[in-house]
Amino acid sequence: MTSQIEWAVLEHSRWTLYVAKTSNGLCYVGSPGQSFEEFQAYINKRFPGAVLQENPDSLTPYLQELHDYFLGRRTLFSLPIDVKGTPFQEEIWQALQEIPYGQTVSYSDIATRIQRPAAVRAVGAAIGANPVMISVPCHRVVGKNGAMTGYRGGLELKTFLLELEKAHKENVHAPVSLSMERN
Repeated sequence: MTSQIEWAVLEHSRWTLYVAKTSNGLCYVGSPGQSFEEFQAYINKRFPGAVLQENPDSLTPYLQELHDYFLGRRTLFSLPIDVKGTPFQEEIWQALQEIPYGQTVSYSDIATRIQRPAAVRAVGAAIGANPVMISVPCHRVVGKNGAMTGYRGGLELKTFLLELEKAHKENVHAPVSLSMERN
């Protein structure tokens, strides 16, 4: 039986991303500037024999969650994901999902979290292989000194995402002032 991967394009401000899902959930969020051929090659490698079918209607809930995230209206993703990798990669991707919104950790923090403190390079490789950027927040991982490091989506997008989360988190936790003018 041939599986079907449905896809659509998310356009938000200056970002255009390919987004795809299986019948089980979100399986791919692409990088800005990625060509359709690069997207197709990735899907063919990860899902041999799958048929790509453009279906924006089917992707609407996923696109809406991503759109809401970009607008600072969403801090968590609720829809299912369908990511497949090695057991090590899947362990890393799970650890990424545990990083709180608006916070960053280092690659060595992730290695320590999974009880493999010497596996920092392997952790970096697994993070780089994350197929669902943003939903699995690999952008929240920075160098040990806090420096921006590689990101499949590019450092411009990574910086944007971290600044978005920082600004939204500060606004959410800012004291609320209620003032009413009286005439």
